[in-house]
Amino acid sequence: MTPLILFPAVAFIFGMIVGSFLNVCICRMPKDESVVSPPSHCPGCSSQIRWYDNIPVVSYIFLRGKCRGCGTHISLQYPLVELLNGALTLFLFIRFGPTLAFAALFIFCSALVVITFIDFEHQIIPDEISLSGILIGFFFSFFLKGHSWQNSLLGILLGGGSLLLVAYAYQRCTGKEGMGGGDIKLLAMMGAFLGWKAVPFIIFTSSLVGSLIGVSIMLFQKKDSKLAIPFGPYLAFGAILYIFYGRPLIRWYLGLSGFGQE
Repeated sequence: MTPLILFPAVAFIFGMIVGSFLNVCICRMPKDESVVSPPSHCPGCSSQIRWYDNIPVVSYIFLRGKCRGCGTHISLQYPLVELLNGALTLFLFIRFGPTLAFAALFIFCSALVVITFIDFEHQIIPDEISLSGILIGFFFSFFLKGHSWQNSLLGILLGGGSLLLVAYAYQRCTGKEGMGGGDIKLLAMMGAFLGWKAVPFIIFTSSLVGSLIGVSIMLFQKKDSKLAIPFGPYLAFGAILYIFYGRPLIRWYLGLSGFGQE
């Protein structure tokens, strides 16, 4: 097997293995539990999961989504997170190769996976991830080619500051809190990793997608339309879209609008 085929395969498997740990973070961080101890165990009978029952995706399929001991159903979230993180790792490797940029964005995207699933279920974004991510992203900016600490710092200020301004304006106009502090810190983290130029793209994309999905939910839901919709997953979608397609999409839009043309 040639390295051209082997290395992406290794990246995909590695991403799924890390995805298994991300599941632990998703389940335990909202409860303020340790992600290290105790070892993975069945939510039904609390028995420790053996290593051969904890192989990403494969064990879930082999056990038909149930605990070997008590037969408790295991959520589909587990293989989904593993496959998602594996796919992101694979695409990052194909895009950036074995570089420092790949390592930085692997950490970044893995953090976004955890944030997305936690925010969807609990409507919170753990500070342990966003605040640590700001520092890690800023640290990488000193070593990444085509990036700089000034770009990262401006991204932090623009990312956090823009949403802070929106949240403040909304609260002043309505007297209600419209955006949590978690979203503000999350966008600051994105600015730290991706730089200030990514921030407007992420805000526009996440707002557009979030609005379309939010309106669709309200139209089809017969209950009260005052529904709390987490914004973090849409910010995560915008950030990942920027990593892979941001610059081409921006050039396409500017060409379509005729901006900069005589």
